[in-house]
Amino acid sequence: MINFKHILILLFGILFSGCNSSELIENWKHPDIDIFEAQKVLVVGMTRDEKSRKNFEKKLVNQLENNGIKALASYKVFETNYTEDPKTEKELLTLESNLIEQGFDAILISKVVGVEEKVTLAQAYKNMDRMFDSFKDDYFNNQNIYHNEKYYDEYKIYHAESTLYCVCPDRERETIWKGSIDITEPQRIEKAVNDYIKVLIWALKEQNVLMRAETDETDDLFFIDE
Repeated sequence: MINFKHILILLFGILFSGCNSSELIENWKHPDIDIFEAQKVLVVGMTRDEKSRKNFEKKLVNQLENNGIKALASYKVFETNYTEDPKTEKELLTLESNLIEQGFDAILISKVVGVEEKVTLAQAYKNMDRMFDSFKDDYFNNQNIYHNEKYYDEYKIYHAESTLYCVCPDRERETIWKGSIDITEPQRIEKAVNDYIKVLIWALKEQNVLMRAETDETDDLFFIDE
């Protein structure tokens, strides 16, 4: 039997990725969990740039709260200069215990895990299906290779991932959900952050993680203030 909901989700994902700098590549959810809800989520953005970290965490917290999820940014929870020095496993266990005492039962952490250089041709394959009648025609139509510095278009793809962990006191600390998201050509940082969060929120909803999918609230889902 055809699952029209899944088809709509797939089609929407294809259409949505076409106008976005971010695209969900794959995601995984704990096989024993159908729906996961949390009372209080800690949002962590791992980056050396403090300004970018605060901007990302603030925007993601706002979107979670807009969807009825209580969340706090790590820069408001961690002690001052907490991220400046490497932490031991013992120190991180202490942090988890402190978070549980403060009422947190989930952590949503996001980070860039790799960067890939890409090169395309500005005239890529435009003439692949075209047969030139002579050398003259071929040369004439492609001579911009000699003169156009942007004929070879270089860009980067940032491979990022977001992971949701349970820090519930009555169960093991385990991975609930993990998603891999590619960010293409993030020349406008503000747009890249917004696009990433849009895809992340959409993926969490579709997996019934933190939020439940509601097909009649799609427009609200993708609204982020610049």
